Amino acid sequence: MELKNTSAIVTGGASGLGEATARLLAARGVKVVVADLNDEKGSALAAEIGGVYVHCDVTNTDQVIEAIEAAKKLAPLWSAVNCAGIGWATRTVGKDGEYSSAHDLDLYRKVIEINLVGTFNVARLAATAMSHNTPDVDGLRGAIVNTASVAAEDGQIGQVAYSSSKGGVVGLTLPLARDLAAIGVRANCILPGLIDTPIYGTGPASDEFKARLGAGVLFPKRLGYSEEFASLAVELLSNSYMNAESIRIDAGIRMQPK
Repeated sequence: MELKNTSAIVTGGASGLGEATARLLAARGVKVVVADLNDEKGSALAAEIGGVYVHCDVTNTDQVIEAIEAAKKLAPLWSAVNCAGIGWATRTVGKDGEYSSAHDLDLYRKVIEINLVGTFNVARLAATAMSHNTPDVDGLRGAIVNTASVAAEDGQIGQVAYSSSKGGVVGLTLPLARDLAAIGVRANCILPGLIDTPIYGTGPASDEFKARLGAGVLFPKRLGYSEEFASLAVELLSNSYMNAESIRIDAGIRMQPK
């Protein structure tokens, strides 16, 4: 699938995996809409890569449509990459065994709403816009890449909400691709492992913590780079024969219970 002279929307595009993907897409000649909640970083990145920033909560349909329409004004929308998401860690039952200390149900719902429902919200609306594209020689009209996590398969203690949400993203990949085949839109999913993003912070303590995490990776024994995720995301967008796949990018790690 030809990416040059098309547009893309990247959610969570202001930092981490989304930022790296937005930069690589721009380098490939794509006009990128950086969709995020961080106005300062998102605006600065969009200006740097020649794209557009849109303040976007992925659970807000009107804001998602605004981001998609902004992309269409730049060039035909052929790509959508879902990187927006949140994490949460808490055990299902509290130490005191009281009902009140059980996993907060509203927090569980919030993680599911953003990570799973938000991903589907962007996918359904982006695919709708793509359905109006003139198909290429393969009958393609666009491609979507969703982001899950190895926690979808190797969820650790305290990751019930997060793993549920990411497992849902993996689970929707095949039926989504089957649904969208009728309009010529492909859908794939990436399950990143331990990737070095701003979530780990900076400084000596952060570096020591990341080194300990990297020691548990099979090979190479380090955290992944955002650029490595971006490289896979762009390959899944551009390679017309990649469809309905959920691919781990984790250097062979299998997460232990804790």
